[in-house]
This record gives sequence, C-alpha cells and structure tokens, in this order.
Amino acid sequence: MDEIRLARIALTWLVEPGNRAVFRLVGQFGPVDALRRLCAGDVTDQRLRTTVAARLAAGDPWQVAGTAAEVTERLGARLVTPEDNEWPAQVGHLERLTLAHAERRVDQETAPPLCLWVRGGWDLGEALERSVAVVGSRAATAYGQHVATGIGYGLADRGWTVVSGGAFGVDAAAHRGALNAGGRTVAVLACGVDRPYPVGNTALFDRIAEAGLLISEWLPGADPLRPRFLIRNRVIAAATAGTVLVEAAARSGATQTLRRALALNRPSMVVPGPVTSAMSVGAHELLREHPSARLVTGVPHILEEVGRIGADLAPPARGPARPEDDLDDESVLVLESAPRRGALGPEVLAARAGLDLRTALRKLSMLEQLGLLVRRDDGYALPEPGRRPAPGVPG
Repeated sequence: MDEIRLARIALTWLVEPGNRAVFRLVGQFGPVDALRRLCAGDVTDQRLRTTVAARLAAGDPWQVAGTAAEVTERLGARLVTPEDNEWPAQVGHLERLTLAHAERRVDQETAPPLCLWVRGGWDLGEALERSVAVVGSRAATAYGQHVATGIGYGLADRGWTVVSGGAFGVDAAAHRGALNAGGRTVAVLACGVDRPYPVGNTALFDRIAEAGLLISEWLPGADPLRPRFLIRNRVIAAATAGTVLVEAAARSGATQTLRRALALNRPSMVVPGPVTSAMSVGAHELLREHPSARLVTGVPHILEEVGRIGADLAPPARGPARPEDDLDDESVLVLESAPRRGALGPEVLAARAGLDLRTALRKLSMLEQLGLLVRRDDGYALPEPGRRPAPGVPG
C-alpha cells in the first residue's frame, strides 16, 4: 500500500474522524506531511496536540496503519480514499456543513471522512449515486418496522440504494426490505467492518456484504463506542440524495441524521406516526421546527423529493372512482332530489331540483343509464343498497 493511503489510515487512527483541523491540514499539506506535522506537535490547536500525544503513547501510527492494511486485505475488504475513482464525491459537501447552536464536539467536528473501509463487491460511488437514507428508532414499534420495510423494498425495487446504520429497529427493517426486493443496501457502521454490531444482526450484515456494502471510517477491529454512532451519522446524511426518518423518540439519535441532512440542504423527509406514540415525538417535532422537512407517507412521495424533476411525481391521493364523480351540476341536483325511500315522479323531482321538466327528464334518463336511479311505476327511486345496476345498464 502506498504512503498516501497508509497516512490516511494513520490519521484516522490518530484522531477520531470528522476533525476539522486535521481535514484542513490534509488539504493544505497532503496526508503524509499532515501526519508528520501532527506527530511532531507542529499544530496550533492545543486540544488537537493533546489528543495526538495521548494516542501516540499507544503506538506508532505508521505501524498501526501497516497492520490495518494487512488485516483489511485478509478480510477481503478494501480501503477507498478520495484519490480513488469510486470515492463518493458528495461526502465532500460536509466541508461546508455548519450546525446552528453546535455546542457539543460531535456537532462541531463534521468534516468529510479521510478514507472509508468497504466490504462488498459494488463500486462505492456507483452504489451511493442513487441512494436514500432510511433511519429511525432502534426501539421501533410494529408500525415503524412495517413502514420501514415497505419503504426499503419499494426504493430498492425502483433501482435506488437503501442506506442505513445497521441497528435494530427501523435500520434493520429498511435493510431487509431492500434485500427482499433483490436490491442494493449499504450499512454505514460505527465500528470496524469486521465487527458486526449489534451482534444480533450478524446474519443481516453477512447478507448486506454479499448483496450490497458495509462501510466504515474506523479501522478493522475498532469498537462501537457511543460517540462514534453520532459521528457516522453525518456520512449517512451526506452520502445520500435524501434522508427519511420513520420513527424517532424525543431524544433519538436518528433525528441528528435528519438535522445534518437539513443543514446540507438535502431532501429531508419524515413519516408521521400516531400522535399517541412516544416513538414519533421526535419525528413530529422536526416537522414542526423545520418547514423544509417534508411529510411523506410512502415511496411515491419520497421519489418525488429525490427523483428527477417532473419525472417522479407522486400521484394525488384519491379514493376509488365513482360514477357520480363526473356528473354535471344539474345531474347532481336531480340525484340529490331523489328520496331516500320510495319514488317520485319527474314533475316533483324537477320542482325539487329547481329545473324545467325537459331538462329534468334528460338528466333522469342519463342517471338511469348510469345505474344511479331506477324507474318504477310510481316514478324514480334510488337503487336498493348492494343492487345498483352496472353503469350503462338500464334499471
């Protein structure tokens, strides 16, 4: 492995991904010189110098990088860097990501990744080119899992890659939906690509590695530390064309992913849930707080947000068509004048409808042909429930 790639691995080990000072150093001096400056303490950021000094006490970054490169090869995985053709250029948009009221370090350090470990046969850039993130609560309800599975299946069935975090609940349901459709799905991990977490999803991760991709910013063997889940969420938001939040409690980490998508001006969508469900409180609050977040109820709405302009419009929601839907105003007046019980003659119906007799007779004939009225000896009546004649057949 060449020196530049080894340096990127070493930098990722030396400082947690997303560090803006490190990203700027790499942009200014290149990965190799940036690593040498960090190791020599030649940086102005005191907090960064302290972090690097503490990590250097645990080992030599070049040796760590060499070992990680060997392990990567043994795993059948690969390292993808910005120098590679398959690098997803859209993650570079994280360079301009600014979060309002960012007080926590995880909300401040949102720089693009320096490299990504990948397991799976698909080209990374190609897999993410047409992709949608589907995220939500780990403690998803049956409703949330049902919706996430349907969305995952529907997106994959239409040729979109489904991206999520591999967690229990909504994430796993979205991945499984895509796999069941025979489509692609990508799991963005908060640990090494050889560390299935949660362990209960090991079989799912194996399926994803076969049919899609497992990706991570952390070296093989890296532990799934709590802050890393929040760090990786920025990659999910930046790598995809849009993010869908299915369920989220008031303090759910999934809302953080959608907030990053909003800050990147990516399509940000929320599936509504029951107002009585604690698992939908966070999702509903996002809709209230952010006018640009769109309410969606299924794949057609999602594709309208992320698809091609004018080509992926969702059909309007309508009930089943009824014969009376296309009636003109005068026909509606005649139909509404018919009694709920019994029958009335044409003269009475005309008077009740406020129409002249000739017009009423013409409308009565048409309504009879449509099966909306039936003619009896004593006049016209509504058909009996369940026995309406087929349209076009006289009663």
